[in-house]
Amino acid sequence: MLGALGDFPKSEGTAEPWFSIWSALAHQGDVYPASFAAVPHVIAVLASDPTRCDSAYFQFPAWVEICRINKGVPVPSELRQAYFDSLASLPMLAAQWAGKAWSDSDLVCVLSAIAAVKGHPAIAEAVIEMTDLNAAEMCEWLRER
Repeated sequence: MLGALGDFPKSEGTAEPWFSIWSALAHQGDVYPASFAAVPHVIAVLASDPTRCDSAYFQFPAWVEICRINKGVPVPSELRQAYFDSLASLPMLAAQWAGKAWSDSDLVCVLSAIAAVKGHPAIAEAVIEMTDLNAAEMCEWLRER
């Protein structure tokens, strides 16, 4: 499944291989050693040609990192270096990706990835769940405080 990401598939709905990757490696907030092993592969494809990737190449690593922190799942020692080194490259890749037109979904995926890798999992999770509707509601709530 990870090898197929090099063909730069879209991630909408149940499109493969993304649907199976999410189902196997980050389903309902559960992450596994295989999730941590997959993240460097996803980010390597993103780094190979950021302009051809969609936002799932940011969203998947962000979600794995959010879940890792929230659930206290340790990264196995043999995967730690590659996992954290690849995550550290996401902000620079976001800058390279910035030349594209961004949808709301693209924006939340990229912002969430940056927040997650910079050690802000609560902000990352809030951002990844953001839509125009709930962003407006949140702004209203903040103004009323």
